Amino acid sequence: MHLFLRFAYAHWLYFAIPFFILTVAVRHYYSRLTLYQFPLLSYAVQWSNKVSQLPVYSLYSLRFFILLLLLILLGKPQLVDQKSKVTVEGIDIMMVLDISGSMNCFDDLKDRRTRISIAKQEAVRFVEKRHNDAIGLVLFGNHAIMRCPLTPDKFMLKSILDDVAIRQNDPIHSGTVISQAVITAARHLQKSKAATRIIILLTDGEPSPNDHDPSEAITIAKAFGIKVYTIGVGNNGLSLQDIPSYGIIQFQNKFDTRLLSLLANQTGGKFFDVKKAQDIATIYDEIDTLEKTKYQDNVYMKYHDFFIPLIWTVLIAIFVELILSTFVWTIL
Repeated sequence: MHLFLRFAYAHWLYFAIPFFILTVAVRHYYSRLTLYQFPLLSYAVQWSNKVSQLPVYSLYSLRFFILLLLLILLGKPQLVDQKSKVTVEGIDIMMVLDISGSMNCFDDLKDRRTRISIAKQEAVRFVEKRHNDAIGLVLFGNHAIMRCPLTPDKFMLKSILDDVAIRQNDPIHSGTVISQAVITAARHLQKSKAATRIIILLTDGEPSPNDHDPSEAITIAKAFGIKVYTIGVGNNGLSLQDIPSYGIIQFQNKFDTRLLSLLANQTGGKFFDVKKAQDIATIYDEIDTLEKTKYQDNVYMKYHDFFIPLIWTVLIAIFVELILSTFVWTIL
């Protein structure tokens, strides 16, 4: 363990140090005589030359000491423990998000936010809670793409999630390659050195004919020790969509419960059946509590504020100064 002192607000000291030096210089130049309030002490001073020199320097020194401590406090002194091992919770996560056309549907007439908008919102909220994790993003529709590799940069990841949109006439939104998306995410997690690696897949559709065989996705995920959490979104196969010039229409749309259950169960994850997109928040919260891995890391430094000991020192010094100046002597 290596301790050293630092000042969190060191810029204040650039003003405090010259101020202290100027104060000492001015006080020394305009120093004055000491008069004693009590005859007994005056008699003692006359009796001893040593005692006679004590009050001036002692009281001045005490006051300068108090001023110095107050100026040091402005800099917020901290003890830094550079080599302390800190227990943190962190895993590597690939979020796999369906961007097929049906994700533009909604499930509740009272809340017409689309599934993709709610999924994005809750994904951002989940990312904000996972402080020590590296998280990446795979998007899939007609094919799967690595949109963001594993990164600890939450600001960048949230910005990428905000930009996710389902656009008309874009061929990527015309299919749902679930197994291919899992394989894409798993192969990226293969390079990870984290003890725990998971995939969180969210979809509202059935696999496209051009999708990979689910057994291939399961084999790869298991080989790399990756858990797959699957979230199926849909209200009993019925979807609502607000189409310009037509209004709200209802059509059949369902996800493959068997496939999503198989992917989760075979890899040690869990399948979540979500009737309404609004319930996605609850699922992310549950996954957040399930997946936490503690480990020792010495990258982080501990900062111990040295504020309280200095405050007590200042208070004691002020109390002593008040006692001396009130009951013993007065500096004119």
